[in-house]
Amino acid sequence: MSVQIQKAAQGRIAQTITARTHSLLADEPLNIGDDLAMTPHELLDAALGACTALTLRLYAKHKGWDLQEVSVTLQHASSAKGHTMTRQIVLVGELDATQRARLLDVAHKCPVHKALSNPITIDTHLIAPP
Repeated sequence: MSVQIQKAAQGRIAQTITARTHSLLADEPLNIGDDLAMTPHELLDAALGACTALTLRLYAKHKGWDLQEVSVTLQHASSAKGHTMTRQIVLVGELDATQRARLLDVAHKCPVHKALSNPITIDTHLIAPP
């Protein structure tokens, strides 16, 4: 899978992000950019939140549990010690305490959570333009 990022047609620094046949924008708030879209950190938070909700829905469906709705809220803070992502999950449905505890455990196993919780190697190369 490949994701491409290029300067967007609008905005001073906005970027168009393309993956497969889908695209969206990323930008920065008005003090830096034009506030046309979510910031890269908000997109990172969105990736974790979406992955969490999708994983919980799929798991509950597989188990036949009455999970009617999942809502995930994320906050992201940076400090000299690193980054802290705070995730709040609301589960709506007829779920007992054991099911809720299991879903919390499953939330920690979504693919994006796993990627962000382990060391990440970023291998960067400069290539000549086409």
